[in-house]
Amino acid sequence: MTRVLDLLKQIEADPAHTIHLVEHFLERFGSPMVQDGTATFFLRGPYDEVFLVHWVFGLESRIPFRRLPNTDVWCLSVELPESARIEYKFEVVQSGQRHWIKDPNNPHLAFDPFGANSVCRMGGYEDPSWVVSDPDVRPGTLDGFTLQSKVWGDERHVKVWVPHEYKAHKTYRLLVVHDGDDYLKYTGLQTVLDNLVHRHEVMPLVVAFTNGVNRNGEYGANPLHARFIMEDLVPAMESRFKISKDPRQRGLMGASFGGVASLFTAWQYPGQWGQLMLQSGSFVFTDIGHHGRSPLFDPVVAFTNEFREDPGRTGARIFLSCGVFESLISYNRSLVPLLRGAGVQHRFRESRDGHNWIGWRDRLRDGLTWTFPGHLWMTYD
Repeated sequence: MTRVLDLLKQIEADPAHTIHLVEHFLERFGSPMVQDGTATFFLRGPYDEVFLVHWVFGLESRIPFRRLPNTDVWCLSVELPESARIEYKFEVVQSGQRHWIKDPNNPHLAFDPFGANSVCRMGGYEDPSWVVSDPDVRPGTLDGFTLQSKVWGDERHVKVWVPHEYKAHKTYRLLVVHDGDDYLKYTGLQTVLDNLVHRHEVMPLVVAFTNGVNRNGEYGANPLHARFIMEDLVPAMESRFKISKDPRQRGLMGASFGGVASLFTAWQYPGQWGQLMLQSGSFVFTDIGHHGRSPLFDPVVAFTNEFREDPGRTGARIFLSCGVFESLISYNRSLVPLLRGAGVQHRFRESRDGHNWIGWRDRLRDGLTWTFPGHLWMTYD
């Protein structure tokens, strides 16, 4: 018998001790209680209403709890795929006031630029081993420099990671990462690079982490951003590091609008970038009518519509990943047959996750080992 069924049966048999039983089970099993494809959430408090707020496209975005009779205990069971991972908050209503809170019974949190969310991890989900710092790994070096951008007319700070084995006289592959600070902070990309390069799953490379100032405006299929990458950032990297001139050894990477910026730059400069790693790209398009999103998407939609007419123009190999709980999943899926039909080398990976940094973190190994495969990966994959 499952533990959640155990609890509900005990409550039914002994309603007078509901609070004690819930507290006992929460202390023993944690929150939410996960079993047999169901996550059961509990919350105590003198609330008028409680809702589960989540970011799973396809489910009602606010799911109401029910209060257990004659108690201040609120309960909700939700069916989820066995390998799913979701981020959530509780919306509580009290005396006409609504606000969001993290699950007070759940220590598992995920962070992003807007704060923290509670995390529900179903039984089939595990954190990847390669995201954990390994004491046997010799870490690379993260440093940075400031460049005067002729394109933007301001200063831009760039962080650069080089592997432990870096030698100034050797030639290295180049990877440019959009939203670089967020990738470093929320996905632990520096640790991931250390681990994968050390294990020879990814070739030694130099990684440039760049950030937008007016992020969405710059990343949303903006020709000025593409010029910044090609005319400001790349020359600055070439003046400081011995970077391969071979386009097959140069890559662009980003998530969401960062994915758009990566693909658009390669589109604007065809044949200059051989590897693209696009995570949950905001590749919204239209076949007819309006796209139904904010005006920020107007140039993105115009570009994606154009890209769909000639998906082979970039000349790049393309890695795509997206969460099945995202509203963007259908757009990303739809690119796959277009790439296949155009003869573009590509790989597409889905995850039972949403539009968030941990979802992107969990696909880093898939993407990096495909775009810049190391000797071990080329031998055994």
